[in-house]
Amino acid sequence: MIIIADTTPLRYLIEIEEVHILEELFGRVIVPQAVFDELQDLRTPQKVKVWVQSHPDWLELRPADISLFTPQRKIGAGEREALALAIAFNANAVLLDDNGAIQEARRLNLHAYRTFFILEQAAEKNFLDLPEAIRKMRQTGFYLPPEEAIQAMLERDRQRKEAEEKK
Repeated sequence: MIIIADTTPLRYLIEIEEVHILEELFGRVIVPQAVFDELQDLRTPQKVKVWVQSHPDWLELRPADISLFTPQRKIGAGEREALALAIAFNANAVLLDDNGAIQEARRLNLHAYRTFFILEQAAEKNFLDLPEAIRKMRQTGFYLPPEEAIQAMLERDRQRKEAEEKK
């Protein structure tokens, strides 16, 4: 499976100490240079910078050829390089949260997974506790999905756990 990541999913999963779920869900994750650079920006939390500087082997840095496509929306350098890598590697999915970048991914027929989708997938496989992960996300600067979407995720998680207990 080939997964390309943008900055936001990595940054916030590192912040809430759940970045391990990426390896558990996908095996390896590829990032372009722009994402690697953004994760070391001056405004990036020190915790994230330290993790990136000594990142695990499952995180792979690759150069991106941004001439592979021309965005129709304004997107950042990390998103553009992530999408270019996704095209170049015929990726299974790209991890993104920016709405414009997600629209670009759809235009390019690429699967895009948001951070909260990743959290829910990890919870379904019992890689993390979803209510706790959401609690931690609320303490970050992450732009949260609408509250009704979060409550629906938590309800699905509760129902899944109840069904597992009945087995």
